[in-house]
Amino acid sequence: MEKLYTRWGKTLDRNCPLNDYPRPQLRRDSFINLNGVWDSAIYPKHKVFAGYQGEIVVPFSPETILSGVRRAVTPDDALYYRRRFEYAKSDRRLLLHFGAVDYECMVCLNGEVLGRHKGGYTPFTFDITETVKDGINELTLRVTDPSETGAQASGKQTFHRGNIWYTPQSGIWQTVWMEEVPQSYIESLKLTPDIDAGELRVEVRAAGEFSPVRVKVLEGGAVKAELTADAPRFAVPLTDFRLWSPEDPFLYDLELTMGDDKVESYFGMRKFSVGKDALGFTRMMLNNKPYFHNGLLDQGYWSDGLYTAPSDEALIYDIRTMKDMGFNMLRKHIKIEPLRWYYHCDRLGMLVWQDMVNGGAPVQQLTVAALPGVGLALANKKAGHLSDGPENYRRFSREDKVGREEYYEDAGQMIDLLYNCVSLCLWVPFNEGWGQFDALKACAFFREKDPTRVIDHASGWHDQGGGDVNSFHIYFTPFVFPKYDKNDDRVIALTEFGGYSMQTAGHVYNQWKFFGYRKFFDRKKLAEAIRTLYLKRLAPLINTKGLSALVYTEVSDVEDETNGFLTFDREAIKVDVDFMAEINKQIGF
Repeated sequence: MEKLYTRWGKTLDRNCPLNDYPRPQLRRDSFINLNGVWDSAIYPKHKVFAGYQGEIVVPFSPETILSGVRRAVTPDDALYYRRRFEYAKSDRRLLLHFGAVDYECMVCLNGEVLGRHKGGYTPFTFDITETVKDGINELTLRVTDPSETGAQASGKQTFHRGNIWYTPQSGIWQTVWMEEVPQSYIESLKLTPDIDAGELRVEVRAAGEFSPVRVKVLEGGAVKAELTADAPRFAVPLTDFRLWSPEDPFLYDLELTMGDDKVESYFGMRKFSVGKDALGFTRMMLNNKPYFHNGLLDQGYWSDGLYTAPSDEALIYDIRTMKDMGFNMLRKHIKIEPLRWYYHCDRLGMLVWQDMVNGGAPVQQLTVAALPGVGLALANKKAGHLSDGPENYRRFSREDKVGREEYYEDAGQMIDLLYNCVSLCLWVPFNEGWGQFDALKACAFFREKDPTRVIDHASGWHDQGGGDVNSFHIYFTPFVFPKYDKNDDRVIALTEFGGYSMQTAGHVYNQWKFFGYRKFFDRKKLAEAIRTLYLKRLAPLINTKGLSALVYTEVSDVEDETNGFLTFDREAIKVDVDFMAEINKQIGF
């Protein structure tokens, strides 16, 4: 396959890549980045570790170009890391953070086991105050990854890559960093804006002893509101506040001080809900008004870093380009991004639909998930109402009880991690039956954990009649939206469609084969087909059938799949930005 670099990958600082504060909504002055050149090795799991084999650039997985390794870690392998760093001890505590490590790891510092972690998509932390020493320290990891052979959340990773399935990856793929904190400190925040009550509800979780929290809300640097809270849960009253929206993505700054600890954060005053419009259609609402969601599927893959973007600027480029094209939403598909991606959506004004990462075996995904996409009955729900319960665990590759339990652990961690993200408006617990099980129970779990957002409980098909969205994936069949039953009054959304595919010379991952739902070989014909699709076939359905959301496939090409508006290396745009923006001006209410 072709070795495609992005422009940001070509200028990567190997010694300190991704040197941006990883947690924008809980910032401190202390930030020690451990990204850079580490030692690494890959051995069969049953063999004894026999020394490091070379270098790896963290946080890029060994399968990627930017890691410098470009070697697959199989389910039978163990991946080893080592990083030496110098530290001067103080009277403060020292925390070691990992953004994400795929999939299971044991972490040691100076030969002492700090702990183990399982799960490839969410962060974890160790307090290393008692283990770190003055001078040179040695941090090591041992990582294993079952990839598609396990029931864990694995997304689109498979060793049989091709079409809509992609190269698997393993190990560290988000920033590794340290920070100093006082003996008692703010461990986490939960921020809930309430525009109806005119307040920001705050929950502070303290590590160590809780003490009164001094709070300031800042607007353009000036203090808008301040108070001292004696309990970890409190509300900050706000008057004459400015609402957040994609058209006006205004963010308030937030400062919290507890004892010797001070953190900075931000929030936006907005509300996501479902309600009726003047025509009687059920719509998604933003700030109590109907709001049309016009977006794209976003896989979040990069030609040189796969799961890991080569720079913060690269993340911004995708979001800003899609916004310049007139889109107001991205559906983050089967992946959880680093927090900086959500931060840029918050500040640039891009709504986010967030998928839960799927588990289950790919063999069932082919029969239960992929086949409905070619227009079989399940795609338009005439035979799609498969009941929840154990009788379908085998059909959906969910017989593994531990895997089902892990789904809820991972989903809970994802909701907690992303709860404060201003732009995140909708959860997708399951996509196209990929490892789907007990979908109504899962929907209730999401609702209890986060009642502030909309839920598309089964995106595409195998609908159980739950959640807030009647969700359709239609690539080949006519745009018909049958109801679950005559009383189904959920939002109607076309949550995947299009997938128009075209290769771009010089920016192709696989010259011999490419995938798309409809293939084009000429830019003008591609553009005209997109115009017809949006304005002739879809726009009329908005006020006649109640169509309330669109998710086009997709932001960028990924390996063999060339459906993107952007090429895999982000060097070419297939459809003119202004042309697409003009089309999108005519889409909506």
